[in-house]
Amino acid sequence: MSLKQPTETRQAALVAAALALAAERSPATVTTAELAQAVGITQGAVFRHFENKEAIWLAVIDHAHHTLLNRLQTAASAHATPLPALHAVFMAHVDFVVEHPGVPRLIFQELQQPHDTPLKARVRRLMHDYRLLLTRLLQQAQDQQALQPGTDLQAAAVLFIGSVQGLVMQSLLSGQVGAMRVQAPVVYQLLQQALAAPRHTHSPQETP
Repeated sequence: MSLKQPTETRQAALVAAALALAAERSPATVTTAELAQAVGITQGAVFRHFENKEAIWLAVIDHAHHTLLNRLQTAASAHATPLPALHAVFMAHVDFVVEHPGVPRLIFQELQQPHDTPLKARVRRLMHDYRLLLTRLLQQAQDQQALQPGTDLQAAAVLFIGSVQGLVMQSLLSGQVGAMRVQAPVVYQLLQQALAAPRHTHSPQETP
């Protein structure tokens, strides 16, 4: 076994602990002492695995990036046509947030900072990769004449992501993150009605 394995295991455990604590309250209030206690190590041992607390949150964003994009790509690839794939991506994102509410808490908190930060750079990279996935699916839909004529694909991607973010914000404000799963299908139906060509405005769960 590699000597790195214990460090990688501890790092993964600290990331999981950070996500769990951020799901309950502001990430800014999470301390390394609490993380150490959650993992079962000393506070000093935390810094043998991460240089500082910012490095832990960077690892959290990297983990979220990898996990979320994999889920979205898997959801999309399960459908042969782009509109059902977009619906699957939307719901996969909602499910991810319901399971990991600490991620949007961390992102929203960081975006309030007036200056640029390494965390903001990681969030931008995540959003860039997300938009690439959406734009590819939207381009496929446009090529198949499944979108309204003249649809701006970049604006459509913004509307898609903004719809999810709106659901996330409302769920965090209400403290009922799970309610997103109930509201999401209705929101997506409105989104599809705005984007889809008339003959493609069937239920998003139908696969042509």
